[in-house]
Amino acid sequence: MEIAGSLFMYPKKRYGQHFLVDKNILRKIISVADIGKGEDVLEIGPGLGCLTQALLESGANVKAIEVDPSLAKELRRRFCGTKNLELIEADALRVSFLELSERYGKKFKVVSNLPYNISGPILVKFMEERDAFSGLFLMLQKEVAQRLTARPGTKDYGILSVFTKAYAEAKREFDVSSQSFRPKPKVTSTFVSLKIGGGARIKKEEEGFFKKVVKSAFGHRRKTLFNALKSLGMESGELEKALKSCDIDPKRRGETLSLEEFVKLTGYLLRLGARAGGEGGAEGIPET
Repeated sequence: MEIAGSLFMYPKKRYGQHFLVDKNILRKIISVADIGKGEDVLEIGPGLGCLTQALLESGANVKAIEVDPSLAKELRRRFCGTKNLELIEADALRVSFLELSERYGKKFKVVSNLPYNISGPILVKFMEERDAFSGLFLMLQKEVAQRLTARPGTKDYGILSVFTKAYAEAKREFDVSSQSFRPKPKVTSTFVSLKIGGGARIKKEEEGFFKKVVKSAFGHRRKTLFNALKSLGMESGELEKALKSCDIDPKRRGETLSLEEFVKLTGYLLRLGARAGGEGGAEGIPET
């Protein structure tokens, strides 16, 4: 394995840092993400700058968001004078990607080796601010990648699966062993691509209640869907009527419902008078 770059700094556990240093994997990422000259790329957690370097060498215009002050300092030193790189020292979970897209008048292609500790929340944030992106290409823990692409009725299928499918088409591209990182993580990683769009469409004004329905359905996996959805505060008769009208057996469990069934049920419940509530934020949707 080739090691990209000579810079090494001690990783900080609180940031979930595992630096990708394998040049072969870096080249594969650039190829799969189809990075070309002039591409506008957003990188979350550039770390040591190995992927950053590969993106820059491909001719991309890179906006890199780094929360670690010490790494940000080293990145400024390493890439001093590089015209097609802008380093943003900030917490990516607090950055408005929509405002960033509006400021520059363009959509970004996200290419990142995401810090493990923010993978769930940042994925939800990506979906919520999807209009800022042309595509997403992300290195994740394998188990998280499996959740993104899981099918109804499987053990990996959960809230993150449904919410991602609602706004994007996720594909697992290739697995990456721990040998490609420093320090070596205890898990296998997977590089995934997410194409914005596809799936059942959810009306903007229904998104908040859609999240409530999905979260309630998965909140008590051992309960029937009918009992799990009682947390929405609806009358039992109305809830049973809604399920049967959507051709959903009340005795089914939430993890067996497809995205299309969740969308259909959300619309029907709202027509019965359920409160849509707010749109919610990334913190309202757990990772699993």
